[in-house]
Amino acid sequence: MKKRGSFKTRWGFILACIGSAVGMGNIWMFPTRASLYGGGSFIIPYFVFVVLIGSTGIIGEMSFGRATRSGPVDAFGIACERSGKRKVGETIGLIPVLGSLAMAIGYSVVVGWILKYTIGTFTGTTLAPESVEGFGATFGSMASAFGNNGWLLAALILVVLILMLGVEKGIEKANKVMMPVFFLLFIILGIYVFFQPGAMDGYHYIFRVDPEILADPKTWIYALGQAFFSLSIAGNGTLIYGSYLSDSENIPASAARVAFFDTLAALLAAFVIIPAMATTGTQLNQGGPGLMFIFLPNLFKSMPGGNIVAMIFFVAVLFAGMTSLINLYEAPIATVQEKFGLGRVPACGVIGGISAVTAVCIQGIVSGWMDILSIYICPLGAGLAAIMFFWVCKKEYVEEQVNKGLEKPFTNKLYPLCKYVFCPVCFLVLILGIIMGGIG
Repeated sequence: MKKRGSFKTRWGFILACIGSAVGMGNIWMFPTRASLYGGGSFIIPYFVFVVLIGSTGIIGEMSFGRATRSGPVDAFGIACERSGKRKVGETIGLIPVLGSLAMAIGYSVVVGWILKYTIGTFTGTTLAPESVEGFGATFGSMASAFGNNGWLLAALILVVLILMLGVEKGIEKANKVMMPVFFLLFIILGIYVFFQPGAMDGYHYIFRVDPEILADPKTWIYALGQAFFSLSIAGNGTLIYGSYLSDSENIPASAARVAFFDTLAALLAAFVIIPAMATTGTQLNQGGPGLMFIFLPNLFKSMPGGNIVAMIFFVAVLFAGMTSLINLYEAPIATVQEKFGLGRVPACGVIGGISAVTAVCIQGIVSGWMDILSIYICPLGAGLAAIMFFWVCKKEYVEEQVNKGLEKPFTNKLYPLCKYVFCPVCFLVLILGIIMGGIG
């Protein structure tokens, strides 16, 4: 059997995990949720849930992957092996893998949009429309059936080429460049927005705490959804990255760093977008693609140096999208390698080919496609991985895997917290998502 790839450095692994977590949820959803639910009144419960999920779910998925040295299919199979039900476990493990592939296909469409707009900031086409209606028409034309084939395929080919290089030469090196640049560019944007007239109203709103909004259950529900999906817990990407870790890695410390930098990315986005909207005297109440491809470009056009601002913004967003997409594709690629004995390059080619055909065909329905996955498949995958590791595997085994690489054992409260709190939370996210039409 060929030796599996691995991360060369600790920070290479951490940056890859940060890259998997930092994505559109941080940029086009967190600022909107914070704006709609009272700024600080939303951020406080969000912090609570980031700490909970970061200290349970992320640690669990990283440890599960490292323990089994495999993707979700074989990991679930190994967990069920002692009871003689390996095949059952492997079959269940297909759920997060197929979910990851489906999510990657939908995300490829979005990254194709971002690539087109990024290049357009340099050619002038992105800010060419004269009104918000014009920006809306441009986006509507692109986000339609077969409306962005060339840019979609270009983005997908670029990501697949990075993946073909492997874990160390592809995933690790790409994230070592793209993630630091992402944070640097958003810091530059934050400094620029800080000096714009009217921006202070946005900062006042971000730090405002309204007790009534804080006490509203909806604030806590959406904060839970935001934290859950932002941290990329789905039983696939974090697990597969964990499988490339050495036994000397301190997983609880790595999980804490991932949660910290993912939260920092969300806050940076809020500190840029909410004050920027405040400069026009409007409250941010539009999230999702409309924010990024209609309202923000229209805002950039009206700002001093708007072309430069748009360039910086879309380059940063492109890097965030690509690092998340790399992570989403890794679990399906690793599974094809493990189950069919293919080399890295052929496995990437197979997954890339399937994705290209499917992504081109779903462009007109990608919103509904992603809604189904985020509501049903992602929390289900996270819940199944948590059950496999914290319920099917024994307590001694879990604690042994978590404590590898630590000078002294991690808290003995981890196992009961994960088993009796995190596992139910995964299914609570699933139920609330179904009832409310999505909370992530």
